Parts: sequence; C-alpha cells; structure tokens
Amino acid sequence: MGHCEDRVARRANLADQMVDGSLAIFFAGEAPPKSEDHAYDFSVNRNFFYLTGIDRESACLVMSKRNGQVSETLFIERPNPDMEKWTGRRMTVEEAKVHSGLETVLYTEAFEGWFGRAMSWQNLQTLYLDFDQHSFGQPALQSAHRFAHQIQQKYPGLRVMNFHYALGQMRLYKSSSEIEETRKAIDITDAGIRNVLAHSKAGMMEYELEAHFNFTLCSRGVREHAFPPIVAGGERATILHYVTNSEATKDGDLVLLDLGAACRYYSADISRTFPVNGKFSALQKQYYQLVLDTEEAVIAAVRPGVTWKELNDIAKSSLAKGMMKLGKIQQESELDRYYYHSVGHPLGLDTHDVGDRDAVLAPGMIVTIEPGIYVAEDSIGIRIEDDILVTETGHENLSRQIPKTIAEIESCMAH
Repeated sequence: MGHCEDRVARRANLADQMVDGSLAIFFAGEAPPKSEDHAYDFSVNRNFFYLTGIDRESACLVMSKRNGQVSETLFIERPNPDMEKWTGRRMTVEEAKVHSGLETVLYTEAFEGWFGRAMSWQNLQTLYLDFDQHSFGQPALQSAHRFAHQIQQKYPGLRVMNFHYALGQMRLYKSSSEIEETRKAIDITDAGIRNVLAHSKAGMMEYELEAHFNFTLCSRGVREHAFPPIVAGGERATILHYVTNSEATKDGDLVLLDLGAACRYYSADISRTFPVNGKFSALQKQYYQLVLDTEEAVIAAVRPGVTWKELNDIAKSSLAKGMMKLGKIQQESELDRYYYHSVGHPLGLDTHDVGDRDAVLAPGMIVTIEPGIYVAEDSIGIRIEDDILVTETGHENLSRQIPKTIAEIESCMAH
C-alpha cells in the first residue's frame, strides 16, 4: 500500500479499538514561542501525522463511533491571504483530502460548534486523547492536555482515555512505504557520513565536521535531522548525548558521530567512530574491533521471537570479555564503568520510537543496534550503530553500506 492507503487502514484499526459512544481527537500541535516575535520551528505531533499525513499547525482529527458507525473529520486552518503574505501558503481542503484520504475536511473555526453538538449525543461516554508517555498527568503543555483540562471541568462525567499506547503498538510494525522512507533517510545519512570522512582533518572544530554532514542533507533536498547531531571528539565522546559540537579536535582523537537524516519524519539513526587524522592507533584499533565484533554478534541474533534482554545480554557478555582481555575490568559486573546504555531501541517517526520497549521482536519492526565502549582515562568513546529491519526469517541491515570496518573507514579518509 501507499502512504494514503496506509493512513486509511491505520484509522480503521484505531476505530476498531474505540468503544461505542466515543470520540477520539488528535491534535497536530503548535510551535511554541521562542521570543517576543518569533516561534520555534513547528514539528508536528507524530501520531497525528501517522494518522493523517498532514503536518500543518493547529489541525486536528476527530473520529467518532456511534451505534457501530465511524465518522472521521479533519479540521485545518482556513486560507488567509493577508497572513499568507507573511507566513506562506496554507493547505487547501482538496490538498488535505488527497494527503489524508479523508472525505470530510472543515476549517478549524467550525470545531467548537461541531464538538458542542457532539457532546449532546446520547450515550457519549468516552473521549480518547493522545498524551505522550512522559507527560500524561503533567502540566498542560500540549494541545491534548489543555483540551482535556477544559473538558474535564465542563463535562466531569466524561471518561478521558489515553490512546498513546495503542498508537505506539501500531507504529512498531512498519509498512512497505514506511520502510522505503527509512531507506531514503539512511541513504542520505550514508552520503553525509562519507562527506564528513572525506573532509576530516586534525584541528577542525566539531561543528565544521557537522557542517559537511548538514551540507550533504541540504544538497539532497533534506533539511530535517532525525535528532540533534552528535559530533564528539576525544573524551567528549564518552558523553552519550553531547550535542554542543563546539570544541576543536586534536591530532590522534577519535570522533564519534551519532546522527541521521529524516525523510517525511522517518528517522535514520547511525553511529560511526573514526580517527580525525585518518589512521587508527594500535590502542584505538583494539577498542574499536571489540565494539565492532560485539555489534555484529548482536545483529546476527536479531530475528522474530528475540527479546531486548537477550540482545542486551549478548552485548554485555561480548564487551565484558573484551574489556577483561584488555585488562580494564576483572569481572562482568564492572562493565558499567565503560558501557552504560541499552543496546538499541525501536526506530520510526521518532528516533527513540514509541511502543512497548519490552516487546518481543517481530517482522516489520525497525530497531537500532548500537553497543559502545567509553574509556574516559584514554579519551576514547566508541559507538557503532546500524538500523535493522526484522524480517520473517531473520533481519536485514538497512545501513550495511555505510563504512564501518577499520579498513573501510581509513580508505574513505585517504586524501
């Protein structure tokens, strides 16, 4: 199926989970203010986008289920010629229908009246909203929270339910069109990483290396990063989410890249580690090969039926044996001095995608595999990460073309 057919099927799946006499409302969201006269860039609520394919501010989707019948209505902002001179053209009703596969599209000013009429229906007992896993019950920062607060005050008898978990479970399993978007994001990320390697020289600022990645994305028609890029030289590579990228590299440093392009919000998430001067030292090779061997062992174990615990155990066992051989630890329980994160996570519209993190792997899931070693006393941090599709018979490494072995990396840097 294509994107539009996917969205129709997703809404039908969700409607099957709604009780009779219920509404479900999903908000696109709004860009928060950045200063007196500027806002941050708008980033659409991913569940709203998953259901509609629309990434416009202030839009909302309403689904209702009455007497077994389901209706769907999309609300979008009305075109405004005066505002469009400042902020650009708005989506038309016909365009919204084409993108979403929805037949009924109204303007947002009609929402309040529509909702008021819906609240007068007999047997309306349940309202489904989308609260993310970090914010349900927290201060009303999202559109869904503000709306829920108003509704609970005005209609105290209405039961408010969270649809976030159900959507997360759906999003774990990728359609063919979602897999294709992920492949595109990975291919562009590959080109960006190769450009960084080709231009790397000792003494460059981390943000200069990042600039080569950013240029590649823009030259390929992509302006969206999956997440803030990590470009960490030397000891800074032991900081898992170092994103300032503001320091100078030194001759002999390893540089850790953790970055990815996003295509229609579908993320690539790739980590590669390389010597800024183009040649690994003997010690760097030992650590690097240990992480690479560990990553390959974990990837080889990816298949339907495997649990995250099993994959984490493989990673920890491999890394511990290697670090004991290198004399850094005496027993596996000491490994957390040098390895302090999980071996991977689901990947999709969010880089750390939604869904049950304890779920058993199944066909259609895309996950990252990303072991690492972080040795502050040697100013070395190494992480190697690939994006893996779980298939019916095993797995496919979607990022296998990106340089990863010591020989491949040094070859890419020969200049």
